[in-house]
Amino acid sequence: MGNSCVCREDSDLEDHHHGSLRATRGQSRRVDHGTGVVPDGGEARSSRPRDPVRPPRRGRGPHEPRRKKQNVDGLVLDTLAVIRTLVDNDQEPPYSMITLHEMAETDDGWLEVVQSLIRVIPLDDPLGPAVITLLLDECPLPTKDALQKLSDMLNLSSAAARQDALNPAKHRNTTAVLGCLAEKLAGPASIGLLSPGTLEYLLESLSSEAHPTVMLFALIALEKFSQTSENKLTVSESCISNRLAVLESWADHPDYLKRQVGFCSQWSLDNLFLKEGRQFTYEKVNLTNINAMLNSNDVSEYLKISPTGLEARCDASSFESVRCTFCVDSGVWYYEVTVITSGVMQIGWATKDSKFLNHEGYGIGDDEYSCAYDGCRQLIWYNARSKPHSHPCWKEGDAIGFLLDLSKKQMIFYLNGHQLPPEKQVFSSATSGFFAAASFMSYQQCEFNFGAKPFRHPPSVKFSTFNDFASLLPSEKIILPRHRRLALLKQVSIRDNCCTLCCDVMADTELRPCGHGGMCMECALQLETCPLCRQDIQTRVRLIAHVS
Repeated sequence: MGNSCVCREDSDLEDHHHGSLRATRGQSRRVDHGTGVVPDGGEARSSRPRDPVRPPRRGRGPHEPRRKKQNVDGLVLDTLAVIRTLVDNDQEPPYSMITLHEMAETDDGWLEVVQSLIRVIPLDDPLGPAVITLLLDECPLPTKDALQKLSDMLNLSSAAARQDALNPAKHRNTTAVLGCLAEKLAGPASIGLLSPGTLEYLLESLSSEAHPTVMLFALIALEKFSQTSENKLTVSESCISNRLAVLESWADHPDYLKRQVGFCSQWSLDNLFLKEGRQFTYEKVNLTNINAMLNSNDVSEYLKISPTGLEARCDASSFESVRCTFCVDSGVWYYEVTVITSGVMQIGWATKDSKFLNHEGYGIGDDEYSCAYDGCRQLIWYNARSKPHSHPCWKEGDAIGFLLDLSKKQMIFYLNGHQLPPEKQVFSSATSGFFAAASFMSYQQCEFNFGAKPFRHPPSVKFSTFNDFASLLPSEKIILPRHRRLALLKQVSIRDNCCTLCCDVMADTELRPCGHGGMCMECALQLETCPLCRQDIQTRVRLIAHVS
């Protein structure tokens, strides 16, 4: 595929969109951001599986007339209002979303949708930026002409960033749109979108005069633009690291919005925009009293974890998940989470058998081996099904408590000390081996307390904490920046006949009936379908003849 394939062609606006341009996150992530080329020859985006927060789009049938054009602003606000009700994989997407997707099949319609998202999404709705991502991510890829028209309409510059300072919603939505497009596009299209005026606008949005939420989404947009190597060089040469060095001091700010800015600034300085002479955060953070943390080796690929191992954030359009480092088999255990953002997160308990399918949108509470509390949509999740709970919607600063009683086989969830009735469904499938675990929708963040500091609302029953019973070697506490992790991986020597999944032991097992191999028996026993052909596995056969 040539570089031009990152934008749809003008003549290709209808039927092709209903097929290969509806992307799975797995396929879209395989784009080489330096060239815009998809290595396996597929389109930059194709069909996306369903997920609990990203409903499938039902396209028009071949004989179904196009829906009558309606007020775009009303459709966007209708989608925002109904998004909390989209909780079932088999649920039909709302009429407003279907109509917006159909409108976006033409350049003029796409531009109308984008301008409406910028114009009407309110600043105070916690799901506002996620809805922008949701709608744009499911719309067709814009043509080069549409991108050029959008740039001309926005006419971004440092002066534009200073205008309408009393209307931060407009700037927050503009930066959120730019970030979504930067993530969706690649290569020349992304480079073209990051014009000198756009770069000036985003950098000016990081100034101390800007609203913190504008600063946050400007930084996220710059991060996503930098997924393309040429853009990363351009942004780095702008001396962005000097601005971020000031903002990272907000990482522990009592204002939860500024705290997000501080978290993302620190993460960018550690992972993307390196500053000469600056010590990496992991090299100076004090982890002496921390014995349990989020497991950076048991996490889906795009979740950001703080150097303390106790704070996590998702800025990807996938549903990212993580488990902690400590597993419990008996007794009564408790941990707390402080809500930093009040959008969609599913937090609770999961065993090792619980699967993280971030590209399909499945996380904690979406299989029989996990159960989760969702304070935004006011739901309890188990086995991909939900039921309402009686707590009010969570808000920034709330303390969510998680009690696991393995003797009584029950889980209890708390909001600021107020408990819900016990949950027991998960114990029909699992009775031991539980981890604290969480899944995050776009732009969500929270902090975990496994007992290293006093709990804000400890339950009245006797319980144990992970931090009192767990232990980690100093080397196990280090959460390396991604570029350093990659450098270490490149130094690892892998034997020719090792298992392609764990890379630790010899590949000695064949899957039947498909006959594929290349893995060890331990890894094969964890699979239900062949990773190569997706055929169901009936038996696994160890091949004794394979001797190293």
